[in-house]
Amino acid sequence: MSHPKLLLLDEPSMGLSPIMVEKIFEVIRNVSAQGITILLVEQNAKLALQAAHRGYVMESGLITMEGQAQQMLDDPRVKAAYLGEG
Repeated sequence: MSHPKLLLLDEPSMGLSPIMVEKIFEVIRNVSAQGITILLVEQNAKLALQAAHRGYVMESGLITMEGQAQQMLDDPRVKAAYLGEG
């Protein structure tokens, strides 16, 4: 691969063992640290937000929540609906 500006990833953890998921997200964080923008679609909201700068929640094709990743991780609505907390 040359020097991409954008990497699109759709469910990179789907069907993988927990060990492989950790490795995949380590690679995602490393790619991001190199300055490459990543558009990630992922059902595992916690892992996705831990690797992201920003997050968006889509429901029925509409963006219903958005914000800085850490703010979303701390949001009680996100915790209850998507992180299995609260």
